[in-house]
Amino acid sequence: MSEEVEPGFVRVRLDLSYDGKDFSGWAKQREGQRTVQGEIEDALRTVTRSRETYELTVAGRTDSGVHARGQVAHVDLPESVWAEHEEKLLRRLAGRLPHDVRVWKAEEAPAGFNARFSAIWRRYAYRVTDHPGGVDPLLRGHVLWHDWTLDVDAMNTAAEALIGEHDFAAYCKRREGATTIRTLQELRWERLPDGILEATVKADAFCHNMVRSLVGAMLFVGDGHRPPDWPGKVLAAGVRDSAVHVVRPHGLTLEEVGYPADELLAARSVEARNKRTLPGGAGSAGCC
Repeated sequence: MSEEVEPGFVRVRLDLSYDGKDFSGWAKQREGQRTVQGEIEDALRTVTRSRETYELTVAGRTDSGVHARGQVAHVDLPESVWAEHEEKLLRRLAGRLPHDVRVWKAEEAPAGFNARFSAIWRRYAYRVTDHPGGVDPLLRGHVLWHDWTLDVDAMNTAAEALIGEHDFAAYCKRREGATTIRTLQELRWERLPDGILEATVKADAFCHNMVRSLVGAMLFVGDGHRPPDWPGKVLAAGVRDSAVHVVRPHGLTLEEVGYPADELLAARSVEARNKRTLPGGAGSAGCC
């Protein structure tokens, strides 16, 4: 996962999207589990006629059932393989990959680029409908139905207390050795013209289940089960609240990943690996 590419190799940035419905998340797992990473690595091995698998590094490891419109990954390919397949790689991948995952761009990455550690933000969207009739059948795989009328203003009031750098332990599934300190840059709700409520959630990085837990808390505010100051109080308490539900994954889509200017990529990668702490408090090692 280094920024130093081995001699004789080229780091290639891949921009891609997928429908997460039939995937067990991004990351390769035990045999028999279908994953986005596994499908793309298999396709790369086939179209480049390689005997070995070239491993992908991704910006955000999405969970089972979560979609992506603007996912980014990188792969280090031998210079000879890249030179032979560069021009036709996209078309060949399109012919080999299943229809629920697409690679839209494959290009040599600038020096210092790391799809995961060079990223300065990830932006997700979560989509919900409170229409009494349910979800449009054509959107059912991407929109959650909430069987209560939702107050967007109350949800946005609740979101204000969550913006900034905090320890989001109350909204994350803890992982050994990983910090739960994150900087939430944007969290807002909008009711679209078709009536669907869309949450925009943007942060430097996310810990496990963070977005879906935040959405679950704000839905409880929106439907009147909790007051607008409740999500902030849960955050301050720093422990999981049984009333905070992790909403279903199909409403969640990774929309975009942001990177700094090329000359800042390597420095950002170093910074992202640093131990995070809050002023006056302790932190723990780990990232993303």
